[in-house]
Amino acid sequence: MDRAVNGAPIRYLSRDEDSARWHGFRFRPGDIVISTRRRGGTTWMQMICALLIFQHPEPPIPLWHLSPWLDHTIAPAHLVHARLAEQPHRRFIKTHTPLDGIPYDARVSYIVVARHPLDVFVSLRHQLNNIDGARMSRITGGTLPDEPAGPVRDALLRWIEGEAGPYPETLAGVLGHLAVGWDRRELPNVLLVHYDDLVADLDGQMRGLAGRLGIAVPEAAWPVLTRAASFEQMRGAADRLVPGARGMFRDIASFFRRGTSGAGRELLTAAELAHYHARAAELAPTDLLEWLHGK
Repeated sequence: MDRAVNGAPIRYLSRDEDSARWHGFRFRPGDIVISTRRRGGTTWMQMICALLIFQHPEPPIPLWHLSPWLDHTIAPAHLVHARLAEQPHRRFIKTHTPLDGIPYDARVSYIVVARHPLDVFVSLRHQLNNIDGARMSRITGGTLPDEPAGPVRDALLRWIEGEAGPYPETLAGVLGHLAVGWDRRELPNVLLVHYDDLVADLDGQMRGLAGRLGIAVPEAAWPVLTRAASFEQMRGAADRLVPGARGMFRDIASFFRRGTSGAGRELLTAAELAHYHARAAELAPTDLLEWLHGK
């Protein structure tokens, strides 16, 4: 078990994130922390938690207000803490910080969503190309990386080698994040969820999450809730689910672009895919990679 469970969390700092914003945050029993990498299933898991908690197909307010991104530096930390303190319902909080950068509390559930890193990259590439940089700069008051250019496949090969380019994720970062969750998977309040399992059996995965979170759902409610968490339904409700929907993206619905797996692997030859696996083996433990890639 890594030292940060009982010791001081590691600080993760990037262009628009600071895990130190967790310092001083007051957890409540039953809180849920959703810890993912970008484009790893974050919004999907937020929606699933909203559906389980409120048991209604539409969140009562836009999803990004219900489940704020705590370590995002766009708003002062004390304001985000205050807004969360005012929430009367069971809270579910978004973060892109690995678990060793977040204070540990045995009363809190920590959900780590894993997605194949190659799919993460391709999804991220499409999202960055969908961002309206000028509007985003006005919203955040800052600057954005250059918009990705050139063939996706060429960029993916460079990313596998460790080139960051304009991407806020690296292969090492994605695998390192998952490795921390994998290291804590035996803890009763840490849940690892595979994106491909959500794709293959959404109903079963949602029922399993409800059980782990101690949430009772009437049997008659399941078809409605599962349908609301489907890719098609979430794409149709993008204006209430996508953070920064008003002005950030050129096409809001394209935030939910494909909803399946394999996009990254489809771009590579057999030899290039073998090289990816060799690179991944340098960055993460074998048992994690077998689970991550074996879907």
